Amino acid sequence: MNSGFMIAHVTAAALASENKTLAHPASVDSLPTSANQEDHVSMATFAARKLADIASNTAYILGIELLAAAQGVDLRAPHATSPALQKVMASVRNEVPHYDLDRYFAPDIAAMTELVQNGAIAAHSPFAFESEAH
Repeated sequence: MNSGFMIAHVTAAALASENKTLAHPASVDSLPTSANQEDHVSMATFAARKLADIASNTAYILGIELLAAAQGVDLRAPHATSPALQKVMASVRNEVPHYDLDRYFAPDIAAMTELVQNGAIAAHSPFAFESEAH
């Protein structure tokens, strides 16, 4: 029986919920140090580690959403999406084929997450920045 993208969306929802927890300001956990001479510690290192986790989780969420969006575009055939999104679809389908039957999602999510993290998807945006190294 095909369950579709239900488990992938559960995964994305769990990562989004984790991001909400990680978004709690690190500065509120500051404690006095140096015999109370320092009454505020920035907690910058801890905040940076949390930000790295949030960025990673967000890349996975976007990867999952790309898979679902691509499947939706496929299912709307013969209707086509915009020329700009057709380029994104080509990038997605170059890495991950259409889902005719259920299969293990982890390799596909990993492939889409890599496209998000390496900028391949963002490069299709009209807001993409040109490389400064020409």
